[in-house]
Amino acid sequence: MSPKTQRRTFLASSLAAAGGLLGSLMLHQDRRSASRPEPSPPKNSPLPKRVLGKTGVKLPILGLGGAGQTPLSQPGSEKQAVEMIQEAWNLGIRYFDTAASYGPSEDYLGKVLPQYRSHLFLASKTARRDRDGAWQELERSLNRLNTDHLDLWQLHHVSFADEIDTIFSANGAIKAIEEAKSQGIIKFAGITGHHEPKIIIDGLNRYAFDTTLIPVNAADVHHPRPFISSVLPVARQQQIGVIAMKVPAYGKLLRPGVLSGMSEAMGYSLSQPGVHTCIIAAETVEQLTANVQTAQAFQALDATTLANIEKRTQSTWEDHSFFRAWA
Repeated sequence: MSPKTQRRTFLASSLAAAGGLLGSLMLHQDRRSASRPEPSPPKNSPLPKRVLGKTGVKLPILGLGGAGQTPLSQPGSEKQAVEMIQEAWNLGIRYFDTAASYGPSEDYLGKVLPQYRSHLFLASKTARRDRDGAWQELERSLNRLNTDHLDLWQLHHVSFADEIDTIFSANGAIKAIEEAKSQGIIKFAGITGHHEPKIIIDGLNRYAFDTTLIPVNAADVHHPRPFISSVLPVARQQQIGVIAMKVPAYGKLLRPGVLSGMSEAMGYSLSQPGVHTCIIAAETVEQLTANVQTAQAFQALDATTLANIEKRTQSTWEDHSFFRAWA
């Protein structure tokens, strides 16, 4: 029995127990993929790259986020979203981040990315904490994204101790991660959160996750429970791939009188020891292009510059940390 046949057999039996069937979906996707030749990647990427922790995968330092103030997560914005995704590829973006709960984001990505599938890093997430529920969301994500595997599948916005306990229970979502990973349906597993650092640390200490996606921005350092000084050292010790999110705090850090622009916001996040890449959403293609140009010009900031940036966020850090209340 071939590895692909084993994966189909495993998925069908797993999802039957959860009340769903994936075998026919996978076969249908294989037929679609086989009928479409895959273009060659461009010779050179214009973006600097870093190795994503112990995954060994070298990624550009900027990825495209699929949620927030972007057409990628807005119903009825397919034309704008497809244009942006295509332009992201053209500009050298190779890391695309989405989630089962990001509205039509997975559908939009699934209309553009399959033709480039073997040349990009595709990540999605599940907010379900139980095994069967996580499998059902994985089935839906694969269907929407028009792919038979994910490069990274993440536990989405893990916020509380009882969630961690459920995830690691006998029928918790960690079982779906282990099963899918062992069958090659997902390559890597991650944990994400923007509410409580100690919960992410607990997750990293309970399981050998490959990545973590956490807030890393110039306001976080002033929070009573910062991610930067608590999670990053643990991640570095375990060689976890760290992906920075909330880099400009939904644009609030770019207001007059705070930071001078995306170069400082992105520069601050990517200059933190142990951060390997970041994901930033874009409202327009023009904004996406500007973000890519900023990443192209990135140079690590020195200690004096970082301290100056932190000083400018000190009086307004609470406003810039509003997402910490989301759970």
